Amino acid sequence: MFKQVILMRKDLGMSKGKIAAQACHAAIGAYRESIDLYPDKTRAWMREGGKIVVLWVKNKAELIEIDKELPSKIPKQGVVDAGHTEIEPGTRTCMGLGPWEEEDLDAYTGHLKMVN
Repeated sequence: MFKQVILMRKDLGMSKGKIAAQACHAAIGAYRESIDLYPDKTRAWMREGGKIVVLWVKNKAELIEIDKELPSKIPKQGVVDAGHTEIEPGTRTCMGLGPWEEEDLDAYTGHLKMVN
């Protein structure tokens, strides 16, 4: 089983719309990386229904810590906001991981709570 995970910073206090937009940027970016590097895995994820979960990280430090721990083979895409709406320019808001094997991603993100 495959899934994609979006790690969203909770400390920024973004509106629901901003969170949705940032999650989309992360999902698309990570997907593009994945389809280029691992087309078979990415297509398998799509055949399975394209599972995506969006999870909270406390702050930038936790986002960076997870990023450092991830094996380099896992496709990922960080999002840095342009600052046109709610967030200061250059703020790292979230990161997309995968699609990748669910159990591998859970080893690094399974302790996190879903965005609600």
